[in-house]
Amino acid sequence: MKYLLSFSIVLFACSFLQLTSFAQKKGQEKKGQGGKPANKEVVKPAPAIAQTENYQIALDLTKAKDDKLSVELITPKISENEVVYCMPKIVPGTYSIYDFGRFLSDFKALDAQGKELTVEVIDENRWKILNAKDLYKITYRVEDSYDTGKDNFIFEPAGTNIEENTNFVINTHGFFGYIDGMKRNDYEVNITKPEGFFGATSMQNVSTSPITDRFVMEDYMQLADAPIMYAKPDTTVMQVGGAEILISVYSGRKKLTSKFVAEQIAPILNAQKDYLGGKLPVSRYAFIIYLFQGLSGSGSMGALEHSYSSLYYLPEIEPDDLAQIIKDVAAHEFFHIVTPLSIHSQEIHDFDFINPKMSKHLWMYEGCIEYFAGHVQVKHGLMSQENYFNVILGKINEAKTYKDKLPFTIMSKGCLHEHKSQYQNVYAKGALIGMCLDITLRRLSGGTYGIQQLILDLARQYGKDKPFNDEELFDRIIEVSKQPELRKFFADYVEGENPLPLKEIFKSVGLKYDITEKVPSLSLGMQLSFDESTGYFTIDEIDEANAKIGIQKGDFVVAINKDKVTQQNYRDVFDQVKKNGKEGEKYTIVVERLENGKRKERKVKATFVTITEYNYLPLGIDEQATPAQVKLRDSWLKVSN
Repeated sequence: MKYLLSFSIVLFACSFLQLTSFAQKKGQEKKGQGGKPANKEVVKPAPAIAQTENYQIALDLTKAKDDKLSVELITPKISENEVVYCMPKIVPGTYSIYDFGRFLSDFKALDAQGKELTVEVIDENRWKILNAKDLYKITYRVEDSYDTGKDNFIFEPAGTNIEENTNFVINTHGFFGYIDGMKRNDYEVNITKPEGFFGATSMQNVSTSPITDRFVMEDYMQLADAPIMYAKPDTTVMQVGGAEILISVYSGRKKLTSKFVAEQIAPILNAQKDYLGGKLPVSRYAFIIYLFQGLSGSGSMGALEHSYSSLYYLPEIEPDDLAQIIKDVAAHEFFHIVTPLSIHSQEIHDFDFINPKMSKHLWMYEGCIEYFAGHVQVKHGLMSQENYFNVILGKINEAKTYKDKLPFTIMSKGCLHEHKSQYQNVYAKGALIGMCLDITLRRLSGGTYGIQQLILDLARQYGKDKPFNDEELFDRIIEVSKQPELRKFFADYVEGENPLPLKEIFKSVGLKYDITEKVPSLSLGMQLSFDESTGYFTIDEIDEANAKIGIQKGDFVVAINKDKVTQQNYRDVFDQVKKNGKEGEKYTIVVERLENGKRKERKVKATFVTITEYNYLPLGIDEQATPAQVKLRDSWLKVSN
């Protein structure tokens, strides 16, 4: 109704302007006293929508064209002569530089009468506006990222989708920006939607119109933390631990329903509620799920966490095949309501979207959360101990593909640039750090205090509005847990180069874990790691046998022996290649390299080499475990009475 009313005001203002112009013209024709023209003051019409201290945004989904949408933003009142409008270079939770401003076009800054102000482009994400005291409105077009042909493909849960009359993924950081120095102003976002569409989000809709949603957020950080997905609704709402949980699914071929997802994750959410002390620290939460057909543009699938929601990009396959994926991913993302929502450093609390400063505590933000996602399932009977031990072994094997001697705190600080290729280790070694810390805490406390209690205590000490100092977290953990011995644990295994003491840790809880033999293994003659931001495996290290064949560190691996390499099939491709190869034989590898902003493909012959690997016994129960070891294992894997 607001925009209908405003439209009427616009018509009235235009009519008034026409009448005023006509009267002025007549006055110029008629002479006043003394033979001089009558001196009439020109009255400028007031804008239809008055400026306030808030951002007022309009987005009309019914006017999508060529995978683009127009954004109209009435800015807060400006007192400076120059201001800079910013789109994020990076957003929390992605740990990759994406430059969202490169998807904007037709950027204009206007005064209240529609006159264009001078705009200077600073870089891909920033626009300087001159004569900013007159600034009233900013307009631009946004292209979606799902269908783009641009380099540096955005991992879809962080991207945007514009499918006319079908689906809109509105990651707010991809559509809306802020004026530098004014991130803390309120935002009012008005979205006009197609008939019958529903906007799934954690934000509360304060509109009463069936065709317009209106959301009000306290600042840009909160707005950028709240994605929306518009489509014909398939939603389910349930109550868990005092929180209202919304599940919204977009499945183009109707393979998956929100009801099925609710049935799969309800046991997990209830277990997480108990894991976190019986009550969730949020009053509402939204699971927003988009299913894609065929191959994803990034070559990946997954989700991105937010404080009160998570956005999923998963393949549209049979529901039963998706069930465990949904459980595992949902368990991980939902635990982010604890960290970084309730426990985070100053770097995250006042996030710099243009020149980000990384925290050194990814071991906690992502590693511990990944550990919780599996641990909650075994502890609450949703996964057998045998299956959980296999999950742990999978983490151990995955961690072997990364640089074990790279201190985790240093990797965290450098994860955007120099250590970018090592980031994915947060889900492998990071989870193992969480496990080792949990068992160590239980050993030191006689089984009465673990990482669950530690995280809850830290959340009570800090909370979402009180960040910690990055350099002080280890001291706070020691203070809260009352375990000074943890200083050595952090110094050796998180800040230091020492390998995790897995054998000793497992022995303390009565599990068998040992090297049975050293065995020769065929290798590609290079070390690879997965780069989330590009969807490719990259070359980290090159064996001497392949040092002079024309490949370099940082090259993207496209294919091996004509088989395209993706995150989904790389194990099968590598296993098949090595199965048919022999030491010293050649194989074909296709790589791409960025040169002068363009990707150039190279096809070369590489050489198989032999390396030494280790065979491990399956992780399992030690029948010779002492009563103390069994007691500690029970405190770790079972719910205490």
